[in-house]
Amino acid sequence: MNRYLIKRLFHSLIVILGISTIVFIITHLTGDPTNLLLPPEAGEAQRKLLWEQLGLGRPLYIQFLEFLKNMVQGDFGQSFRHQMPAMSLILAALPATIKLTLAAMTITLVISIPVGILSATRPGSLYDRAGMFLALLGQSMPVYWAGLMMILLFAVKLGWLPSTSGAGFKSIILPACTLGMFSTAAIARFTRSSMLDVLDADYVTTARIKGLSEYSVVLKHALKNAAIPVITMTSLQMGRMLAGAVIVETIFSWPGLGRMAVQAIYNRDYPVVQAAVFVASVIFVLINLLVDILYTTIDPRIKYR
Repeated sequence: MNRYLIKRLFHSLIVILGISTIVFIITHLTGDPTNLLLPPEAGEAQRKLLWEQLGLGRPLYIQFLEFLKNMVQGDFGQSFRHQMPAMSLILAALPATIKLTLAAMTITLVISIPVGILSATRPGSLYDRAGMFLALLGQSMPVYWAGLMMILLFAVKLGWLPSTSGAGFKSIILPACTLGMFSTAAIARFTRSSMLDVLDADYVTTARIKGLSEYSVVLKHALKNAAIPVITMTSLQMGRMLAGAVIVETIFSWPGLGRMAVQAIYNRDYPVVQAAVFVASVIFVLINLLVDILYTTIDPRIKYR
C-alpha cells in the first residue's frame, strides 16, 4: 500500500508538471499583455520598458526554467494587473469556489443516489421512466444556457432568488443547482446501471430467500457493492465541477477561482492564470488519490500492490 501511494504521488507530480508546462506555453502565445496594461496612446518606449519590467524580455526557455523553480516554491510571481502575489489572489478566491462546489455536490448526491436506487429497484415503472427522462434532460442542457434560464425564471420572473452573489444563503442556490445539474443526471444514471448489475447477483437473491427485508437487501448488500463505480463517477464529476465553475461563476458573478481565472485570461495576466491552473490541477489529483484510498475502506478485498 505504501509503495502504491508513493508511485501514485510520483505520477501525480508528473501530471501537475505537464499541465503547468502546457499552460505556461499557451499563456505566452495569447499575445502581448502590455497592450492591455498601458493606455492606447502609450509609445513604443513605454511598452518596451514595461515588457522588460514584467520579465518578458528574456528568452522563453529562461522564463520557463525560472517558472519551474518558482513553482516548486509556490511562487508564481506578481499579478500584472493587481500588483500582488498571484498565489495570494488565487488562495483568496479559492474558498468561494470550494463552497460552491461542495454545495453543488451535496445537492447532486442528495438527488441522484435516491433517484438511481429507485429507478433500479423499479425498472420500467413510471418512477424509472420519469427519473431517467429528467436525467437525460439534465445531461442535454448546456450549463451556460441552464444558468441563464434559471436566472430568468427564479430571479427575474418569480423573484424568489438573487441572481448574483452577496445576498446570504439564497445567493448560492442558483449557481449550485446550475453547477450540479449535469453531475446529478450523470450520477443518477450511473447509480441505476450499477444497482441493476448488482441486484441480479446470486448473493442478493440468497439474501432475499433468507427473508431479509427489501431495505436491507438494497441498502446494506446491493448498494455497498455498487458503490465503487459510483464513487469513481463522483470523483470525476468533482473534477468536472471545478472546470464548470469557470462558466457558472462568470454567469452568476460568483467571486471564486473560475471567475478570477477568466478575468486573468482576458487581461493576459500570466501569473494568475498559471497559479489558478496549478491549484485546480492539485485539487483534482488529490481527489483522485483520496478516492483510490477510499476503495480499500469500502471493499477490504481490494489490495494495492
